[in-house]
Amino acid sequence: MRNEFIFNFGLLIEADVDQAAYEPVVRRLAATFSEMEKQNEYLSQSEGRLIESDGRGGYESRRPIESLLEIVKEDLNNYGECMIPVDEANTINMKLFPPHPNPPPVKGWHVPVSKTKFSDIVDPTWDLTLQKVISHIDGVSDVRRIAHAAHVSVDLAKTALRHLLYYDTILLLDMFFFGACYAPRPGIHDFVKNIDGMIDECAEYVSHGGRRLSNFHFVRLMTSFVPGRTVIEWLWAHQEAGLEVLRYIDVRRFVQFGLIKGLLYRVHKYVVSKQYLAALVSGQSHPVEGGDPIQKYTDGCHHFDQIITEQDLTDDEIVEKLKALRVSRGDLAIFYR
Repeated sequence: MRNEFIFNFGLLIEADVDQAAYEPVVRRLAATFSEMEKQNEYLSQSEGRLIESDGRGGYESRRPIESLLEIVKEDLNNYGECMIPVDEANTINMKLFPPHPNPPPVKGWHVPVSKTKFSDIVDPTWDLTLQKVISHIDGVSDVRRIAHAAHVSVDLAKTALRHLLYYDTILLLDMFFFGACYAPRPGIHDFVKNIDGMIDECAEYVSHGGRRLSNFHFVRLMTSFVPGRTVIEWLWAHQEAGLEVLRYIDVRRFVQFGLIKGLLYRVHKYVVSKQYLAALVSGQSHPVEGGDPIQKYTDGCHHFDQIITEQDLTDDEIVEKLKALRVSRGDLAIFYR
């Protein structure tokens, strides 16, 4: 095609490297040099450009494109960014940003736990909602409580927390209840073997009262969580065995440590109604006018934490409302998973 100048830029990277971080670099190079070509034929004129602005013939010196691209490559490899002056009017500014996967949805019953010290990085120019939400992240409050304390809507709080989650500055846990159940994960073997001093780290995080429990007791406590046994039942079992757990450790922090380190997982409680499931299958599960809104949670897909946050009920209040539903005897069943 006549009167058309075509050029191309590319980067060579290892086959197993995620190319997402480098695609913007190629686009920026193409856009920058396209503009420079339009301005002063930077690419098409391989030699210095003749200038006559002062009435005298002469050549304008400029950096050869080969050496310019070599500097771009070296700076990106060594520093992850570059700022290279090309001429009096143009500078190449680029930076590599590591790609982050999209974070999972934030739910109302999630409890955000900070992984960084926000007081050291929060800037007054940050989004106001984000600043309000950050100030109420304490590792105890769920999203609903944080939104209420920050005087923002729950949806805005979720958006702000998802932003923090994207940059890996927080992690999400489930709400802690003494009536909740937990069970061990395979990673608990590392705790038993005290890999990387994990038991000592746990003791420092959860101990109070002055006296530290032995490693044996910490292993015994962590490995005695089982599905179907609540935290309060777990406490009573150790109390009967002669160990006053509350005297030595903060139980909430102990469970939280297990969740963060991948030693434990939360066993959720669900309710299912045979009658409601049958109605779902037949397509007749329309809300009963004046009926209890809790019925929509009886399909076995909504755990009690969700009901607690969305309906603003306690665990006992949920059970009472389930008992009051107009269903046949034995229709409702509660299960853990």
